[in-house]
Amino acid sequence: MDGNGRWAKKRLMPRAFGHKRGVDTVRDIARAARDLGLEALTLYAFSSENWKRPADEIADLMGLLRTFIRNDLSELVSNNTRLKIIGDYQVLAPDIVELIEDAMAQTAGNSGTTLAIALNYGSQQEIARAAAKAAAKGAITPETIEAELDTACLPPLDLLIRTSGEIRLSNFLLWQAAYAEMWFTDVLWPDFTAAHLREALSQFEARERRFGGR
Repeated sequence: MDGNGRWAKKRLMPRAFGHKRGVDTVRDIARAARDLGLEALTLYAFSSENWKRPADEIADLMGLLRTFIRNDLSELVSNNTRLKIIGDYQVLAPDIVELIEDAMAQTAGNSGTTLAIALNYGSQQEIARAAAKAAAKGAITPETIEAELDTACLPPLDLLIRTSGEIRLSNFLLWQAAYAEMWFTDVLWPDFTAAHLREALSQFEARERRFGGR
């Protein structure tokens, strides 16, 4: 979900304004994913590298996270959406951790779309943790590593979308993206709509996926 800051800058507004608008887009796209019947939607909200940002911007992001959980939990429950967090979210402020764990508990039994939010997430660190856990249990194989990834309970990654014109993965789902299709767009995240999501899915459906075969 890239481009919040640039979206705000184009409008001569502070970055916090762009992040707030980005949360509105999260709501719209999560609802669209549910309406389209997607099994899972994973959103990269805060990376392990984002701690390098200014303290006031981090505080704004954490405040938006609190607001999102408090305001949107009832909708997730009523719409049969399951919330999942990937990344080391336990290092966040205690009240945020409590909100997250309560939200996951309240939605654990839901059977509709899984909304996975990546918080304090970095794929290289995830792979290293998973490999260490696999080694502690025995043989290290692709299967044993995959079983220890944060995404072990999620379906395989089919389509990876990046907004704002950047064409790189930025330490996001590196293992999971091995055979995923990728779709890049110049649209900044606050301007990303359900129509863009449908366009990406339409292009995905038209691609031939061979997984290394002919």
